[in-house]
Amino acid sequence: MVHVRGMSGAVGGWVRSAGGGAQVTAARTGRGRSARALDRVRARLHRWHAGSQPALTALLVALTLVASVGVVTIRPWVPPSTYLLIEILGVFLLRVRGMVVLCAAVVAQVLVIALTGWGEFTPGTYLLHGVTIAAVLAFAAYRDRLGLQGAPGDLMIVDLRDRFAAHATVPTLPGGWHVQTALHAAHREAFSGDFVLTATRQEGALLEVALVDVSGKGQDAGVRSLQLSGALAGLLGELDSADFLPAANAYLLRQDWDEGFATAVHVTVELATGAYTVASAGHLPPVHLHGGSGQVELLSVPPSLALGVLPGATFGTARGRIEPGDVLILYTDGLVETPGRDLDLGIDRLRGAVEAVLATHRGGADDVIARIGASEGDDRALVLVRKD
Repeated sequence: MVHVRGMSGAVGGWVRSAGGGAQVTAARTGRGRSARALDRVRARLHRWHAGSQPALTALLVALTLVASVGVVTIRPWVPPSTYLLIEILGVFLLRVRGMVVLCAAVVAQVLVIALTGWGEFTPGTYLLHGVTIAAVLAFAAYRDRLGLQGAPGDLMIVDLRDRFAAHATVPTLPGGWHVQTALHAAHREAFSGDFVLTATRQEGALLEVALVDVSGKGQDAGVRSLQLSGALAGLLGELDSADFLPAANAYLLRQDWDEGFATAVHVTVELATGAYTVASAGHLPPVHLHGGSGQVELLSVPPSLALGVLPGATFGTARGRIEPGDVLILYTDGLVETPGRDLDLGIDRLRGAVEAVLATHRGGADDVIARIGASEGDDRALVLVRKD
């Protein structure tokens, strides 16, 4: 089988689980209300922030003047390091132009105090203030280039993270069916190169789940993961199952990214019968836990290329049936891959964890990940599709 290894992204972690019934509807309603509330706060904060930069700058400059009076008159209570607190506050509130004005005001006041003899500063104080001012200005300029200006920029990142996680929200399923996902980003970062998509078709009779592992590491992989998840979320559930991976492959090729490939596994389940089809694009083979016998089967999926490698690529498929008590397990390589060790050993650890945790009903997706004990240096994703 063809595998593409070493895939991870810029990271965070979250868990989504769902089954049929009112519990999912209530969870969705809660998430919807939270998202609308966050949107209102974000809009108000953006309007306030955009229109008040001169006022905020003036306020912080005024605070530096108060600090200067304190440094001159009651230095034991107002040390020179007070300026640093105001500068850090400016990083969260001001854009580049306001930060330049604020830092210039601090420099001017320190020089006036020193030259007039109203106070003295040690060489270490000058050095500390110089390094701090250089750092905050560089950081403000960096955020400005990214378009992240002040507190609204931070809220935009939160919104992106929430929208990214929302793609894994499981639709309402018939009674007895459950999908649980666990996504742990490398080093507990906010974004991951692994992502999950779920959808239903044919008036809820057909469940589709896709698990994707974007190539690369760090922030670049996180950005590609965000873009790709948004695009593929629009395809899943809208195209015939057999067309999903070819369409995803064509989309990825059009992006012309330097590291423009990703592995993916796409599962379609007929909820009335439990019959499923697995299609793989260079991804690791799923595991099927048979509840009746306790057997942990590694599915045999024909080898195929990853997405974004070759136009017109074909993707291997395998078929099976989820019976009551069974669990179908999808995962990414970060869960089973250890540098310098055989990948098969990692898959064997996964199968052992599935047998110890899921076959004995002692836990769920997060418990399986904890049992495996994979390194936090890579993204780890696990998807469980089960039928009671």
